[in-house]
Amino acid sequence: MGLEGPDDAALWRLDDSRALVVTTDFFTPVVDEAYDYGSIAAANSLSDVYAMGGRPFLALNIAALPPDLPIELSSEILRGGAEKTREAGVVIAGGHTIQDKEPKYGLVVIGFVDPHKAMTKGGLNPGDALVLTKPLGFGVTTTALKQQKAEPQDVAEVVEWMKRLNRSASELAVEFGLRGGTDITGYSFLGHGLEMAEASGVSLHIDYAKIPFVSGVRKYAERGTFPGGAFDNLHHYGAQVKFANSLDEPAQMLLFDPQTSGGLLLGVPAEKLAAFEARAREVGQPVWAVGTVHDGSGIEVR
Repeated sequence: MGLEGPDDAALWRLDDSRALVVTTDFFTPVVDEAYDYGSIAAANSLSDVYAMGGRPFLALNIAALPPDLPIELSSEILRGGAEKTREAGVVIAGGHTIQDKEPKYGLVVIGFVDPHKAMTKGGLNPGDALVLTKPLGFGVTTTALKQQKAEPQDVAEVVEWMKRLNRSASELAVEFGLRGGTDITGYSFLGHGLEMAEASGVSLHIDYAKIPFVSGVRKYAERGTFPGGAFDNLHHYGAQVKFANSLDEPAQMLLFDPQTSGGLLLGVPAEKLAAFEARAREVGQPVWAVGTVHDGSGIEVR
């Protein structure tokens, strides 16, 4: 259906009412527990299908495992992925494994979507509210974990969010006919927000006070425990972002923090926002209205 857009997955039209959604993702461990790593990797891989309003149904494992990794650990990685995909109603039908010095795991995922209802990064319109479905701060917290500086309760909170599927958020978006959406992953909240702004030909106004963060992120930000990708994101996207003078460097860097298995960022027409939030409460899906869409370009954080 075209290669010009920066969208989360490939769409291949089958007929007037069906398109295939195809994506892949994999990465090195972000947490210590093998089972949690596998579960997070699977949730992250499924997310790009959900970000386009699709329903995943088939997956293939992608794994690179050290030959000296104990079988108990490799089994737990794959079990975590298998149980998370089963929760999503997805079948793992095979895959491929190679040897490597550092573990890497993820999935190829295939889903279905109605091509007339697919969400894209270019689907925002002036007047839309920007709604986020998971808090931020995963990257700075998991980096603190790698540096042995993280509090166990903070890590546990982040792990639970990263393991959470974006399925209900996606289903909610489809129910309300939303057309603009993406998921927040390695390019950070601001990087993925700018992708949407550029693809839609609009600007985004963000209210920093309304952005949800996981516990402990401010202290980790002040200690500088950001992954290297945060500084890459700052370098690539910083010139297009205008911050209020009241926001200090740690606060700004938290919006460039790469996320693993982050939430969806959705454009909700203003007239639908109240009903959308009410329905989200009914189905137990957290949502936060964090900004608005306007004419212009770039992002302003107030």
